Amino acid sequence: MSADERAAGAEAPAGEGREPRPSYEAASARVEEIIRRLDSGEASLDETLALVSEGKELIELCAAELNAVGNALEELQLDELVGRLEREADR
Repeated sequence: MSADERAAGAEAPAGEGREPRPSYEAASARVEEIIRRLDSGEASLDETLALVSEGKELIELCAAELNAVGNALEELQLDELVGRLEREADR
């Protein structure tokens, strides 16, 4: 999946027996829901453990998405710099 597809909220294809990976936006929204539920103090111990586990996975997914976008931006900036240097060298 390209950085453009990730930024547009596209979901990764599902593996066999696996749910599709949520988009960054969906994962971020779910983390906010989890935080609200945990802050409410109404979750049981089992639910709290499940929510913390789910939240951790979603935060890791969000971090990976942000890292991929950051890497793509760095690559784009390097490509622009190379192009500029090549144009200046051709003068």
